[in-house]
Amino acid sequence: MRHSCATSDMQMQGIQTCRFRIPSNSESGMDYIRYLGASAAPSEFLMVFNRAQIAGSSHSGLVVRLEEDLDLEFMVKCSSQAFGDSESWTRNYLTRTREPARITYIAVDNMIPVGMIRVNDLDTNTAVIHDFCVLPSCQGRGYGREILSEVVKILRDQRNTQIRLSVVTQNRNALSLYQSVGFEVTAEFNYYVISVDMIC
Repeated sequence: MRHSCATSDMQMQGIQTCRFRIPSNSESGMDYIRYLGASAAPSEFLMVFNRAQIAGSSHSGLVVRLEEDLDLEFMVKCSSQAFGDSESWTRNYLTRTREPARITYIAVDNMIPVGMIRVNDLDTNTAVIHDFCVLPSCQGRGYGREILSEVVKILRDQRNTQIRLSVVTQNRNALSLYQSVGFEVTAEFNYYVISVDMIC
């Protein structure tokens, strides 16, 4: 009965699908997913910063600073172009997820914004990097490694003992970038999606 009530509540709130995150080595989790008949979605690696790598700098004018109010339009443009989402969806997402524990850093090269990274402070020791992107027109120039290295340095200076992020397993370029800065894969998670009405 409770299961049915939860499904009804989700449908009333406009939730169409459920997404499950299952550790790749969980047999019971996989058994449950097979029972539900959920469809596979892209898998992710969980990566944790383990050791600092020396990042060479090829952009002497690159500065990573905290987000300012005027940065919203750049953030919408950068994120929507890099991730392929619409600007309206991205603006809604960025506005909805603004909160004190979520900090956005903007990367600027000679006064021109080129990329962004958002960080969630989960507690006094743990920071999670997400929404990391570089404008497509600026990609392939080494900005990603420099921006990520600088943000990791900022977080370590703030005494974050654990810095982590997730990356889609198929995104080998991003995986190589993160490894080059000092992140290591610690776990793999498989994602599955199912329509809410199929859970009844």
